[in-house]
Amino acid sequence: MDSIGLIGGIGPESTIDYYRLFIALYRKRKPDGSYPSLLINSIDMTRMLELVGKNDLSGLAKYLAGEVRRLADAGSTLALMASNTPHIVFDDLQGMAPIPLISIVETACQAAMDSGMKRVGLFGTKFTMQGGFYQKVFERSGIVLLTPDAAAQEYIHAMYMTELVNGVYRDEVRERFLAIAREMREQQGIDGLILGGTELPLLMRDAEGLDFPMIDTARVHVERAITKLLA
Repeated sequence: MDSIGLIGGIGPESTIDYYRLFIALYRKRKPDGSYPSLLINSIDMTRMLELVGKNDLSGLAKYLAGEVRRLADAGSTLALMASNTPHIVFDDLQGMAPIPLISIVETACQAAMDSGMKRVGLFGTKFTMQGGFYQKVFERSGIVLLTPDAAAQEYIHAMYMTELVNGVYRDEVRERFLAIAREMREQQGIDGLILGGTELPLLMRDAEGLDFPMIDTARVHVERAITKLLA
């Protein structure tokens, strides 16, 4: 059986969620009491964000490639990153990595296609909402991808970086995020919402009050990895 390698620590809370999802979803698919083979390389989120903030995408790709190589050297045969933001360099990273990678963006796009979505909203860090890498993949599949207005993007990013990555999930923040999603439904006609940050499901996974579906990118990412692991 293959061994999955996970680039984690970006941030820590979502890495814990990924581990729990791997165990739960694997055992749901393979109810024989066994566990998946999983290696976690928890990297420095601060260093990653500094590279993204400086738009040093070449440096970011090289940094991540080195961390994927560490997983490969430890025996991983397949890897994924437990974060959306570093997928801004996914294409370059895939060409540099010694083992195959599973894209969270392509996985989310497939989930949207399977659900029949045509116009989807995107929540995430400002790097994810403004980076263009989600738009490129979704537009290639004929799906219109839309982001909140500038003020809402600033709010989402601020709450993400000051609270969500630190494990703080407040009801009032959840309600504001839901209100932004409803505004996008009314004003932009979205028929689905991409939780394009792996901490977002920790805030929104059990949220109620939307009349359209949300795609939990962490969950579909793990499901895709388990499918490959068990193939």
